[in-house]
Formats: sequence, structure tokens, C-alpha cells
Amino acid sequence: MKPTLFVLAAGMGSRYGGLKQLDGVGPNGETIMDYSIFDAVNAGFGKLVFVIRKSFEQDFRDKIVKKYEKKIPVELVFQEFDKLPEGFKPNPERVKPWGTNHAVMMGKDVINEPFAVINADDFYGRESFKILADTLSELNNSENNYCMIGYRIGNTLSESGTVARGVCETDENGYLTGVVERTQVKRINGEVCFKDENDQWIAVEDNTPVSMNMWGFTPDYFKYSDDYFVKFLEDNQDNIKAEFFIPLLVNHLIVNKTAKVRVLDTPSKWFGVTYAEDRPDVVAKLKELSDNGTYPTPLW
Repeated sequence: MKPTLFVLAAGMGSRYGGLKQLDGVGPNGETIMDYSIFDAVNAGFGKLVFVIRKSFEQDFRDKIVKKYEKKIPVELVFQEFDKLPEGFKPNPERVKPWGTNHAVMMGKDVINEPFAVINADDFYGRESFKILADTLSELNNSENNYCMIGYRIGNTLSESGTVARGVCETDENGYLTGVVERTQVKRINGEVCFKDENDQWIAVEDNTPVSMNMWGFTPDYFKYSDDYFVKFLEDNQDNIKAEFFIPLLVNHLIVNKTAKVRVLDTPSKWFGVTYAEDRPDVVAKLKELSDNGTYPTPLW
């Protein structure tokens, strides 16, 4: 059973100011998403599912889906802020969807196999897709066993400023026990450091695992999402900024011993455009990966 790649792209229209501005950072105008999908296809993923906003469906089909649909089956699903369980209505002041796990919930009618979840605009690296594809294939459709790619924190930093990272805590068997959000992370005098609650810089090992929103689930995850979203809405319906994030549900399942999440180490280096100043570095890295033969040029 080949796993599915589920790409979170519902925020694309707002973040990029429209799909026409989807940034071409590769040597031949490739987007970061092009590299993720290239790596996923070669790693053994069998289907693509994009979650987007209905408002830019046609634009997305014309500019994005057409590139991939002859290489791998593609499905579109839609995330809107008013897609809520029966009995709930959105606050009229709310204008944005309900976060990453709400986006994942949109895939339940088209995904019946193990699936990976990624952001559309992050570069994850081919090793990560291979590790995740192999693990998901092993899981098949077992229940309550999930995984995530744990990036080494030293491989995820920006040269342009501090970054926020979800630092993972694991047990002796490599299973996730919690994720602590650190909002100021950078390298100081050669060491990776974060600023703690007392405004002190704390050093951590370069190999400390962090979450970059690259998850692996099986279809039973959708049922847990539906159930917990109801509780989330009961607690947050009037909070127009509340978001139903993936780590929120994952942590709930771990704390209640409902599911286990294996943290998979990867040697891949993550990168993305956290700051505008990061773009030249991303362009240079992709050119180097093309020049040294890691990727063909043009990519597709």
C-alpha cells in the first residue's frame, strides 16, 4: 500500500498575495513545493492530496495541479473557516480557517491509506521523504501508531535571525513524549541556543530533534481529529484567533496514552524563507543541489 502525500496549501493565497506570486526559487523557476513532490514521487508515495481554499481552486489547478497530474494521481480538498461539526457556527468576526489539524481533517473522504503531512513552502530534503515513505509502508493501516520526522535543530536555523522551533522530548525508545515551543533559537558562538522563560540563553546539542510539521499518520487519525475538534470548539468557539494545530491533538493522544508517535531522525537539512533575507540563500542552495547532480534541471 503506497502512502499518500498530504500538502497543506490553504494559506498559500494569503501568504503569497495570490498564486501568481508563488515564488520560483529553483534554477528554472521551480518552487520549493516542486522539490517536495519530486522527492515524494521518487520515495514511493502513490498519491498527492492538496488542501486549499476554494477561492483559488481554478488558479491552483491551472498553475500547480497540471504540473503533477500526469506523474501521480492528484486530489484537491478544501479548507474553509465555516466547515464545522453539526451544531457549531463560526463567529462572524472570524475570517481564517482553524489551523493545521483542521486542514488535515479535510482529507478524510479521499485518504484511506497511511499519509504524510507537510507544509507547501518548506524544503524537507529527499532523505526525509524516503524515511517517511518506508515507515508509513511498514505501518500499513495499523492503528494508534504514528510518526514524525525529527530534524536536528542545527540543520534548521536561519542566517537572518532567530526562529521558532518545537523541541521534541522523547522516551528511551524514541517515541515522542512532548513538544516544547521555543520562540527564539539561533546559533551563538558556534552553539545552538534558545532563550528560556527567564530570558536566559540555553545551549542545546545540534542533534536535538525538532518538529518541522512533517508527520506520518494512518486513517484512524481522522476519527480522533473529529472527536477532539468538538471539544476544542466548545472551549474556543468565541476566540477568533484560536487554531486547532496538529501538535495540540498529537499531545492529547500521547498524554492520554491513546497513540504513540515515533520520532524518525533525518540527516536532511530543512530550509525555507522565514525572512525575506533568506531568499538568496535558498536560491543558492537549490542551485548547488542542481549543479552537483542531486536534482535534475529542469526538475520536471
